Amino acid sequence: MSETLRVAIVDDEEPARLLVRELLASCPDVEVIAECTNGFEAVKVATELHPDLLLLDIQMPKLDGFEVIELLGGSQHVIFITAYDTYAIRAFEANAIDYLLKPFTTERLRSAIDRARDHILRHEPLPVDKLLGSARPAQAFLQRILVRDGAAVTIIPADSLDYADAQDDYVGLHFGGRTVLKQQTLSDLASALDPARFVRIHRSYVLNIERLRKLELYAKDSREAILADGTRLPVSRSGYQRLQELL
Repeated sequence: MSETLRVAIVDDEEPARLLVRELLASCPDVEVIAECTNGFEAVKVATELHPDLLLLDIQMPKLDGFEVIELLGGSQHVIFITAYDTYAIRAFEANAIDYLLKPFTTERLRSAIDRARDHILRHEPLPVDKLLGSARPAQAFLQRILVRDGAAVTIIPADSLDYADAQDDYVGLHFGGRTVLKQQTLSDLASALDPARFVRIHRSYVLNIERLRKLELYAKDSREAILADGTRLPVSRSGYQRLQELL
């Protein structure tokens, strides 16, 4: 990293971006390389321009700040900017992550940037999983699944997911006749989905039970789930027991 910190500002409100830029004008060792009006732009800028630091608002439409971080992973250094948000601030403090609470001063911004610079020089990754876990309210299950392919982002509403399957280090997400891959374990995905709607029917499959049309026995203790579109998925003995508890 050079002595000059390359920064991208991410906020959906133009006055907020202008204010941050004005405050940064007093920091001669900071260069603003981009301004982003939403999370999609932030992912694109981070992927293509590789800023040293994102000044990232939390409350944004389309993709919020936490979703941006989920997509970018731990390698992107961030200072979060937020209005008062109980869960967000608890998450930051629990994970020793710096944040700026609106409104903030030049001195507070300068302090946060100095701290971020230290983290960057020490190559300390952002603890994304712990941060996201502590930022979500208890029993807040995924409402949508985010998948990044370079600078492109696919958003899959949880209701639209037909089933997911394990594919080496990825999960295949099947929805509406499409399949996309996400680098995640099936266990992690299953634990984040609502267990009243999604069932681990097999060690390699998680099923949206709304897509189930019938179960068929095709061998002793061997069953298949027949989905609405005709897809057939294996059901293990333990998976069958889980299905029985919900059906």
